[in-house]
Amino acid sequence: MREIPIENTAPATLPSVAEQGPLPLGVTQGRPAVLGKRWMVSSSHYLASQAGTKMFERGGNAIDAGVAAGIALNVLERHLTDFGGVAPIVLFRPGMAGPESIDGLGRWPASFTLDEYRAKFGDDMPVGAAARSVTPAACDAWLTALARHGRLGLAEVLAPNIELADGFPVYPRLARAIAMLEERLRQWPTSTAVFLPNGRAPRVGEILVQKDLAALFRQLVAIEKANASKGRAAAIIAARDAIYTGEMAKRIADSQRRTGGRITEQDLADYRVSITPPVHATYRGIDVYACGPWSQGPLVPMTLNLLEGYDVASLGPASLEFIHRYTEAFKLAAADREGFFGDPDQVDVPIRGMLDKGYAEERRRLIRDDRAWPELPEPGDPWRYEGRSGPAGYRPQVASGVGAPDTSYCCAMDAEGNAFSATPSDPGLGSPLVDGLGIIVSTRGAQLWTTPGHPSAIAPRKRPRLTPNPALLMKDGRALMPFGCPGEDAQCQAMVQTVCNVVDFGMNVQAAIEAPRVISRSFPWTFYPHAYEPGVLCVEGRIARAVREGLATRGHVIRDWPEMTPGAAGMCAIRELEPGTLEGGADPRRESYAIGW
Repeated sequence: MREIPIENTAPATLPSVAEQGPLPLGVTQGRPAVLGKRWMVSSSHYLASQAGTKMFERGGNAIDAGVAAGIALNVLERHLTDFGGVAPIVLFRPGMAGPESIDGLGRWPASFTLDEYRAKFGDDMPVGAAARSVTPAACDAWLTALARHGRLGLAEVLAPNIELADGFPVYPRLARAIAMLEERLRQWPTSTAVFLPNGRAPRVGEILVQKDLAALFRQLVAIEKANASKGRAAAIIAARDAIYTGEMAKRIADSQRRTGGRITEQDLADYRVSITPPVHATYRGIDVYACGPWSQGPLVPMTLNLLEGYDVASLGPASLEFIHRYTEAFKLAAADREGFFGDPDQVDVPIRGMLDKGYAEERRRLIRDDRAWPELPEPGDPWRYEGRSGPAGYRPQVASGVGAPDTSYCCAMDAEGNAFSATPSDPGLGSPLVDGLGIIVSTRGAQLWTTPGHPSAIAPRKRPRLTPNPALLMKDGRALMPFGCPGEDAQCQAMVQTVCNVVDFGMNVQAAIEAPRVISRSFPWTFYPHAYEPGVLCVEGRIARAVREGLATRGHVIRDWPEMTPGAAGMCAIRELEPGTLEGGADPRRESYAIGW
C-alpha cells in the first residue's frame, strides 16, 4: 500500500470562538443538489441534459426527455456511445402495473457459431474488428420507448440532436479520446472523415460536425412525416422499421461484408428489442428494479440483499466496517454473476433463487469481519431456492489485460410521476462508421465469452451479458429514484454505494454521488480479455489513510486512486424528495449535470 504523507499545517494556537465571530455554514459538497417541482433531467453530459429539458418545454413527459437526452449522448459522447450501439432502458408511468425494461441490446449473428469463431480468432476479440458485431439496438430502443410511452413526435425529439450533429464544441475528454485513437481511425475512411476532419484530431473548442448522422436523423423525421396519417406511435415505428429493412439495412449489411462482420440483412429484419418486467427485490422497504441477467443488472439488488442483514447506518459512510462488508458482499454477488448470468432466452438462469432473501442470508454467512476473500468465492446453489436442482456455477480463471472504453447515462422524472433511466453505450470510435449513416454496428459482442461452457459464451442470436444496467427505486407504487452510471464493471458498485449513501446514511443525491468510492477488481471484467485481479480494491483518495490501512490488514490489496476519478464511474440520479419536489444529482467525476425546474 502506498503511504500518503500528511503534513501538519495547523497554527500553534487557534483563535477562540469569540475571536472568530459567527462561523460560516460549512460546505459539505462540491455542487448543490438541484431541486425542482415540475421536471428534472440528469445525464453524463451537460448538453444532453439540456436537450432533454427542451422536451418539457414542448409539452413532453419524462420519457420524451429521456429519449432526447439519450440520443444526444449518442451525438456528444462518440467515444462512449453510438446510435447503432446499445441502450438498455427501465421506465415507469403511473397506471402501469410495474416498471418496464427495454433491453436495447443486439444479438450475435444467426449464422456464426462459437466453433467457427474460435477456428478463425481463437480466444481473441480483436479491437475494432467487425467480427464481434451484434445487431444495432439503441435506435430501436429509443424509438420503441418513445412510441410506447412518450407524447411528442420524433421530429420534436430529434430537433436538438440534429442541431448537435450539425456541430458542437469538442470538450477535453472527447478530444483526448480521439487523439489517443487517431492511428486506428485513419484505417477507416468513413471514420476519418468525421473524427479527423482537418487531417488530425480536433482540439478542445473546435466544432465537430457529423453530417451523415444529421442526415440520418433528418431522414427518420421525413419517414415519420410521410406516415403521419397512421398516428403518432405508428409513424415513429415506421421510422424505426426503415433502419432494419430497406436501403438503410442494406448499407449496414454491406458495411459488415466489407469489414469482415457477419450481420446480415436477415439478422436486421429479424431483430426486435425485448420488453419485459425488470428483476425486483426490496431494500429496507424500498422496491429495487434492475435489468435482467442478460445484463449485470441483478448485481445491484443481490448486493443490497446481502447488505440488508447489517445495520449499515450504524457503520458510517466511508468507514472501515462498511467498505469491508460492502466489498465482500459484492464479491459474493459477482461470483454468482460469473456462475450463472447469461441470455435467459438461451441459458437457464436461476434468477429467482439468486434474489431470494433466504439465499442472501445463507451467502452472508460467508462474509468474515476480520478477513477478505483473497479471490472470488465459489458461486452458490440458488437452485434450491427455486425448488429444483441445476448445474454448478461457472468458476472463472485469473486473467490480465485492459478493458475497453465505457458508457454514458441519462435519467428523467416529472411531476406526474413518470420516470426514465437509460445507459446507452458502444464507442463510435471502436468500429468503422457505416457509409452514409454515420453510425457504427454495435461491437458489444466483445462482452460474450469465447470459453466453451461459460453461461455467456458465443452462440447464434445470443445477447451478450451487458455491463450497462439502468435501475429504478420505487416506494408505495410511485417512482422514487431512477439512477445509473457509466463505468464498465464499476457501474453496479457505484450504484450500490450511492443507494446506501441515500437510504442508510441519509445523504441528498448530490452528496451521495460525490462521496468517495471503492471499486473492486476481484472478479473478471466483462469486456474481453476479462481481466481479473484477485483481492484488488481501488480506493479514492478522500478515504482516510487509517481506513485504507485497516482494509489492507484484512487482506484487501489496496490500489490508491486520485480523490475523484472517472474510473470510479459517473453516477446520475433523481429522486422524489417530497411529494411535489424532485431532487437531482450528477457526478463531477465526468461532464455530468442535473437540470430541473
